[in-house]
Amino acid sequence: MLTSNRNGESSKIKKRIFIGLLAASVLLILGIILSGIFIYYNKFGAWHRYLLLALIAILGLFVLTVSIGLAGVVMTLLNVKKFYGLEGLMNASLNLMFPLVLALGKLLHIPKDVIKSSYIEVNNKLIQSRCFNFKPADILILAPHCLQKWDCPYKITSDASNCRHCGRCDIDKLLKISNDYGVNLSVVTGGTLARKKVMDIKPKAIIAIACERDLTEGILDTNPLPVMGVINLRPEGPCKNTLVDLDKVTEAIDFFTNRKEHSRFEKS
Repeated sequence: MLTSNRNGESSKIKKRIFIGLLAASVLLILGIILSGIFIYYNKFGAWHRYLLLALIAILGLFVLTVSIGLAGVVMTLLNVKKFYGLEGLMNASLNLMFPLVLALGKLLHIPKDVIKSSYIEVNNKLIQSRCFNFKPADILILAPHCLQKWDCPYKITSDASNCRHCGRCDIDKLLKISNDYGVNLSVVTGGTLARKKVMDIKPKAIIAIACERDLTEGILDTNPLPVMGVINLRPEGPCKNTLVDLDKVTEAIDFFTNRKEHSRFEKS
């Protein structure tokens, strides 16, 4: 198991991957704008120039807006400054640039899961830079059904309390955490059911447990609702008998309820 220091270093490396790709994406757009300016002055006729000028102006405004948001993200991640009131712009900038980051990562042969894991780290850090004091009843733990043993005969996606507490999987432990803290727990089969649970329960904060793909989609879908992502552990491969770091779940609850300091989260 990694020490807290090594966890912190690993987390920084993960965050740098996404931030580096973000910066490269912005530079790519700037390169397109500069190319457009060059063409504007050298190639096009009169009316084509006006059309190109309008496109350059739109792209320029987009880059300026996104750059302000991303500057806020970087400054927050570096613990230089917290930009209260700019959270919406920061989140919007990340969401707008995410598809381009994935495309650029594909060109550079960076695996999607690595990029998405980096995005989750960035998201969690931005969440941790804010202050919350929610009631436990306003918090929802969303857990994937693959945490349940694959051969368990009891259906828990409709009602997690159907668990028989045999202790073979982490659902039993999550139920205990849910009962001890008084937070909501839902076990879901995928994004559609997860969205339905969010709409039904209407939480103010979510602790989501899932793989990189589902976590990323969930964070993007529920924005601006604060979502703390916990990547599941997959010793037997994807979608079968997965595990979760329960300490991260309880620390996320403590963070959202402002119960105590969270060294593990704060150092990540």
